[in-house]
Amino acid sequence: MRTVPQITVQQAAEKVKDGDIVLQGGFGMTGNPVHLMNALADTPTMNLTYVGNNVGEPGLGIGRLVRNGQLKKIIGSYLTSNPEAVQAVQAGRVEVELLPQGSLVEALRAGGAGIGGFFTPTSAGTELAKGRETRYIDGVEQVFIPRIRGNVAFIRAWKGDTAGNLQYRMTEQNFNRVMATAADLVIAEVEHIVPIGEILPEAIHTPGTYVDYLVQATLTLEDLGSSANVSSSKIVSQKRLNMAKRALKELKKGDVVNLGVGIPTLVSDLISEEDGIILHTENGMLGVGPTPLDGGGALDYPVNASKAPVTALKGTSYFDSAESFAMIRGKHVDVAIMGGLQVDEAANLANWSVPGLPLLGVGGAMDLALGANKLIITMMHTEKNGDPKILPVCSLPLTAPKSVDVIITDKAVFEFIEGKLTLTELMPGASLAEVRDVTAAHFVERL
Repeated sequence: MRTVPQITVQQAAEKVKDGDIVLQGGFGMTGNPVHLMNALADTPTMNLTYVGNNVGEPGLGIGRLVRNGQLKKIIGSYLTSNPEAVQAVQAGRVEVELLPQGSLVEALRAGGAGIGGFFTPTSAGTELAKGRETRYIDGVEQVFIPRIRGNVAFIRAWKGDTAGNLQYRMTEQNFNRVMATAADLVIAEVEHIVPIGEILPEAIHTPGTYVDYLVQATLTLEDLGSSANVSSSKIVSQKRLNMAKRALKELKKGDVVNLGVGIPTLVSDLISEEDGIILHTENGMLGVGPTPLDGGGALDYPVNASKAPVTALKGTSYFDSAESFAMIRGKHVDVAIMGGLQVDEAANLANWSVPGLPLLGVGGAMDLALGANKLIITMMHTEKNGDPKILPVCSLPLTAPKSVDVIITDKAVFEFIEGKLTLTELMPGASLAEVRDVTAAHFVERL
């Protein structure tokens, strides 16, 4: 069996040339080859195209390349967590191609599998479909997404043997597995390099045939940024808690449920093992438990899609982002609970972009809105200035057309029954007159 060379981070960075397409594994700062990216930021290499789920945090890893002006283009799913990246795009210093998270990982999978691309209903009818080929397949509008391949892939694994076989830790498979297949040159940053045979064959996630070089690098808390630790205490308003409690009532035993960021995340802390609800997170975990109470971070626990440490319940499984989105697109997720900016009378959802504001990234929202069997939106009933968020027609860029089943706000619960927006319940402290006054959309009452 061949031996994969071990090199330094500096030697690895020098293998990236001006104008290269660089793939970077990781989800947030978890499973992120931060040492390789830091080394690349210390080189004069310019005009790079960066492909990754997100651009991390300012001053860490890819965030340093953004700050240095080394990037020509970003292809990714979510930039909002890095204000410097958003500013660079808005100022025209960096070109951006936004892809829904599921489309991004599938484009990489296609690139590694020798497939030219694929059609998907995700993003059809939205701004992200503009300029792309579309066609109707089985009566459903679908968007063509071409494959993505890179010149160099930087990935991170927990353990690697001298033959290049890799094993990932908990939710650190994420984008690393597909990126290991989709580049001409693959360099793995590894926590523990061990002799051949010390990783059981059934524990190998990435076979060594994909890996060209190994780099030994040990993570520290500083490398993880905001995922390093989590506070065990948080203050939640009663209105938000009421919405989370009401959303929980929509779930039944055995449901596989995906929770978005914000109010939906609160639902996870209300669920007990006895409820029998299985939480799914798109970065690769089925069986998400509550927030850890000991203050531990991503070195101690898996992380969820909010990039926050969580506990694992009995029966939990881990997988990569490609399999996670296959679950979503394949209708194996029963319910998705998401936040919203606007919902309209036609069940259209807008929750990812506000023109003029530093919001730049769709994440997995478009995939989940179409892929989940039931979509519940939790949001405040109005904007801070009192403007309605339930409208005749959404004025913000759409996330998904005709996708919403239930809306839960701080004032009311609406359901789409026989295609009509229907008021079915008032929330604590709210009156019917108040709901009528702050809802711009026409609705039917069934209280």
